[in-house]
Amino acid sequence: MNFFSVLCKRTPLITYQLKLPVEIKMTPEILFSLASTVAMIGWVLLILGPRRFAWFNVIPLWIIPTGLSAVYAALIFSRFAGAGGGFDSLENVMILMSNQWAMLAGWVHFLAFDLFVGAFMAARMDRVGVGRLVQTSILGTIFMLGPLGFLIAGLTELGLRTRAIPTQPRFFKGKHNALT
Repeated sequence: MNFFSVLCKRTPLITYQLKLPVEIKMTPEILFSLASTVAMIGWVLLILGPRRFAWFNVIPLWIIPTGLSAVYAALIFSRFAGAGGGFDSLENVMILMSNQWAMLAGWVHFLAFDLFVGAFMAARMDRVGVGRLVQTSILGTIFMLGPLGFLIAGLTELGLRTRAIPTQPRFFKGKHNALT
């Protein structure tokens, strides 16, 4: 038996021992709820929180996504062996995702990356002057539809940046403009 197969035994991921004679096993459903709640807290902080404080921005940009990434890593190292399937074909990905723990890892992966991308793009949109109301709809799209929201945020930023670039040299403005 190799190290990886020992690491990936099918035992509960985390077990909490309370002072009462009760043992709570961490099931995929409980971990799903915890990870989703933590990610939602990050999104609420990102959308409603004040971004003028650099220390506050660290929470949705680094702290929560890093914590979710650690949960993802624990799931990968503890649950992927023997899950079946793989990443070499759509059929094998479907087989892999039929395992609750693998699907949970995929969900936590999405939560971590979408929040990180949302916080990153929010900071970029802040720099070019996109209003918070507009950002709310874009960040909601990043939360629900990841890559589509990223595309919209990037195009919004690009549109504002190109609007700020002068289209005519200074020489052609005013009375010296031969084109008017």
